[in-house]
Parts: sequence; C-alpha cells; structure tokens
Amino acid sequence: MSDNKDITVVHLMRHGEVENPTGVLYGRLPGYHLSDLGRKMADRVADHLAGRDITHVVASPLERAQETAAPITAKLGLTTSTDDRLIEAENVFQGKTFGVGDGALKNPGNWKHLVNPFKPSWGEPYVDQVVRMMAALGAARDAARGHEAVAVSHQLPIWIVRSFAERRRLWHDPRKRQCTLASLTSFTYEGDKIVAIGYSEPARDLVPAHLLAGAKPVKGGSKGFGA
Repeated sequence: MSDNKDITVVHLMRHGEVENPTGVLYGRLPGYHLSDLGRKMADRVADHLAGRDITHVVASPLERAQETAAPITAKLGLTTSTDDRLIEAENVFQGKTFGVGDGALKNPGNWKHLVNPFKPSWGEPYVDQVVRMMAALGAARDAARGHEAVAVSHQLPIWIVRSFAERRRLWHDPRKRQCTLASLTSFTYEGDKIVAIGYSEPARDLVPAHLLAGAKPVKGGSKGFGA
C-alpha cells in the first residue's frame, strides 16, 4: 500500500443556487450572485467539510463560485485562490432564456447553433473543457499534495471532466447530470493518478426537487440548467 503522503483528494464543488428571477442562462455573465438559499447551501457544505484535512481552496472567478467558497475558507482559516480554468463553459445562448416551453427551439435564428450536439455547436467544445479542467484539478492536487483541496466550479465543466475520467462519452442529456447544486465530486489521487471518484450532496435537502438530477424540466425553467 502506498504511503498516505501520496494520497490527495480534490473535491470539485458546484456552487450554490443563484439569484436569477428572470430565468436566463447566465453563463459567464458578471453580476449573478448566490440567492439566500444558495448561501445556506454554501454554509452547509462548509460545515460538512470542517473536519476534513483541507489545505487549499480555489474557485472560478465568477461571483457565485467565489461566494460559495467564502464560508469554507472562513471556517477553515484559509484564503480562496482563483483559477480561471474553473470557469463556466462558453455558450452562445448566454443572457437568453432557453428553457422547456419558451420557444427557443422554434426560433430559426437559433438553429445554426444546434446542428452538432456532440461537439457541442452552441458553445465551448467538450474536449476543450476537459483539457482546462484536468489542468485545474492537477494544480489543486499539487497545491494540497498529501492533503485535500476544494475547487468550486460549475455544473457542465464538472460533469464533463468526471465523464472523461470515468471513460464515458462526453455528449449527454443535461437533465441526467449527477451534479446538483452544492454537490461534491471528489477525485482521489495516488501520486498524480486518479484512482477513485466519489460523489456526495451535503446540501441535498435544501435543493428544490425540480433541480435534482433526473427531475422533469419545469416549463420556462432554464435556470434549472444554470451553471
């Protein structure tokens, strides 16, 4: 068995719920902050992680990720680093409503962006997301070598890098992503190699039912797929 000093865990965390009353796909837009419920989610995860051997916390530059990391660093007496590679995926529909029943799929102006779901044609290629997210995970691992790290990111990049690490296809049904709000996708490294991936939802009881993986989409509820 390897020495414990060779074991590092990186908890890739999705941010908490965002205040988004108009239900737009906010993507990388600035100015989207955690809701009151989102802050409760972040506090819950901070409490959950309080007893862990966490020595490094890093987050996407977007406000919702930074705000999710804040109670974790406060409780652990750490500071939050920023890694641009943890940012949300680019999406041409950013700033628009794009939910079930809102007519977006019937708009001919959108069709050119929907021709290739395998790439995908509407945003940042899945392969590019894998490259930057694997690099961000590696940096967090190196910063917490022999201990644990928390890296706060967004639903799609987290799901894509997990799918890659678990050798699944990258294209998928967004409704079936196992990456709910404030969840932890935990990568265990032995040296530089990923040897296990775990998943937990410390704030599951706070997540609205329609935002859980596999839930039936709500009409006009594009924020259900918010990042």
